Amino acid sequence: MSNNTTTATQDLPPKGGYSTIHYERRLPKKGPSGLAMFAMCGGIMAYGWYKVYKGLDERRELDRENAWSRIHLIPMLIAEADRDEYRRKAAAVEREREIMKDVPGWEAGKSVYNGKRYVPDVIANVPLHQQPGFKKD
Repeated sequence: MSNNTTTATQDLPPKGGYSTIHYERRLPKKGPSGLAMFAMCGGIMAYGWYKVYKGLDERRELDRENAWSRIHLIPMLIAEADRDEYRRKAAAVEREREIMKDVPGWEAGKSVYNGKRYVPDVIANVPLHQQPGFKKD
């Protein structure tokens, strides 16, 4: 070992200490606050529900108007159905008269029942391809 004696010195802060370091983030405020966003969402939802209820009121009024129009049209529709039924029955009797003209004693349009009670005719709506004599081209 040598006789060289040096004293070690420790690195110390300056007298009075180091200056403070600002480590917190100081960002500018962007956008509305949470309370403001909550209030805006609530306002938008309230407006939407208002429009929904107004639409339901309008739908209810249209349904009421539709029901009353049907109520007032029923007599005309029944009369139209009666005229159509009479026209179909007259055409059916005429077809029956034409088909059975060679059968002696046949009365066209006479009821097949022997009672005096009224029994409405059943008018079968047979599709064209099931009718007798139909020929597919």
